[in-house]
Amino acid sequence: MAEALLATELPNVNVASAGIGALVGKPADPMACQLMSARGIDISPHIAKQLNQDLCRRADLILVMDLEQKRHIESAYPFVRGKVYRLADSINRDVPDPYKRGEAAFEQALDLIDSGVQVWVERIKKISKI
Repeated sequence: MAEALLATELPNVNVASAGIGALVGKPADPMACQLMSARGIDISPHIAKQLNQDLCRRADLILVMDLEQKRHIESAYPFVRGKVYRLADSINRDVPDPYKRGEAAFEQALDLIDSGVQVWVERIKKISKI
């Protein structure tokens, strides 16, 4: 959901999504697809992939959902320190994983993601003149 929202807001920026515990090769959760479709965004083509060293090296910015992910990524790939940030850091919140937790959990996660995306979009536009 975060990838799609960022890509929609920043069409000239390469936005990619990868997980540290991704269900590699699986599509987006049906509930995520439904919520994003209600916003006019189709995420049905999404296929989960695992974060790896190459993706980390190519990234200018890595946004994570929670502090544990940030710690894990910085530990596994020390060279990324300084470019890994929590998506909802501006409100000092983790985005809880809604997987297998129902519609309310997905809606809560999407609200937090959307708030974080709006802050990051403004930051990115400010520094990159997009």
